[in-house]
Amino acid sequence: MKFFFPDSQDYVDPSFDFESEERSSLRIRQRDDHYAHEEFASPPFDGLLVSRAVVDSGRYTLAQKHRLLRVGLTEFFRLGGKKLETMGDCGAFSYVREEYPPYSIDEIITFYEGLGFDYGLSVDHVILAYDPTEKSVSVDWKRRRDITLQLANEFIREHKHRGSRFVPIGVAQGWSPASYADSVERLQKMGYDYVALGGMVPLKTVDILACLEAVGTYRLPETRVHLLGVTRCEQVRQFGTYGVTSFDSTSPLRQAFKDLKDNYYAPDRTYSAIRVPQVEANPELSRRILAGKVDQNEARRLEKECLRTLAAYDSAATSIESVLKLLREYEQLHDGSGNRTEIYREVLADKPWKKCPCDICRRIGIQVILFRGAERNRRRGFHNIFVFYQRLHQELGRQTDVNKSAPAQTSECVNY
Repeated sequence: MKFFFPDSQDYVDPSFDFESEERSSLRIRQRDDHYAHEEFASPPFDGLLVSRAVVDSGRYTLAQKHRLLRVGLTEFFRLGGKKLETMGDCGAFSYVREEYPPYSIDEIITFYEGLGFDYGLSVDHVILAYDPTEKSVSVDWKRRRDITLQLANEFIREHKHRGSRFVPIGVAQGWSPASYADSVERLQKMGYDYVALGGMVPLKTVDILACLEAVGTYRLPETRVHLLGVTRCEQVRQFGTYGVTSFDSTSPLRQAFKDLKDNYYAPDRTYSAIRVPQVEANPELSRRILAGKVDQNEARRLEKECLRTLAAYDSAATSIESVLKLLREYEQLHDGSGNRTEIYREVLADKPWKKCPCDICRRIGIQVILFRGAERNRRRGFHNIFVFYQRLHQELGRQTDVNKSAPAQTSECVNY
């Protein structure tokens, strides 16, 4: 079972100083910053998924996009020596509201060939609906599936005509187990032996399994299945019995800074990150300061004291009560709607970052648990990917070398 990590140009600055919160004046982001696979001695995933829609979006500067198209994946992502495969897709969620996909077969195959992908997904049109009873199937759902199948047929024909070297993956869209199964059967007749099931991100696990079971009725023994955007670590073995050999997801990364409390992955649970927002960067706190409800100097003092005391706690130089007292004082300024004291007490008492063998935790210590700015939040996301990957291999009964960390440097219970 291979895990592909989707690229969204998430990287961290190795020159960032967590004490002064300054970075090198000579830093050039694309040249100097590290992708997730560069932060670990061994990458915590099997491959990268790069979406054409992400490349065309604002996540890539115009200069970055041109450089990627000019030098290809290996040089752009600095994959030399890394045992990582690459998969390309169109990013159907980005144009879900459009009547028809904006990419032609010719330009997508040219994109895959030019960048040097190992695998390439056919152009699809996602269906954001699910009705296993087939009682309320809309004309639009059928139209989108027909478009997806038509484009898949054109895609594999052009792939054969060009003699393209990447492995073609036919995308199946549907709204029910029966419609997914029919799509996979048609893709196999077109010549695909690798298919991807799309549009399943919002589905419950039981619904995904129902679709896989239906697909299994028609799936040929040699046909591999990829799940687009789906992570259900506890079900990977069951997925495997239905021919699933790969999947992709950004959930471990996004949960680090999108979730309200489950931000830090441990092997058997999650913890909340500790919020110490930057005075100038917190919208609610800024509004209170402008309204005259909060003294800006007092906010800055508490912010600095929280950071100083947390660092002292990490080195056993102060008590947990001292930390909690300051965090509560600052919380009352930046977020008067709740009290996270007991949540913070739990994570501070357990010190999960001290027990984690990943390079991130060993390198930056307690900074990984702080909800504060991209440099900390992204690193926590990278840590989550590491723990997720270990959990995946544990579920599969495999050994992995991702826990062989490099030397430390300076500078539905658990929703995997």
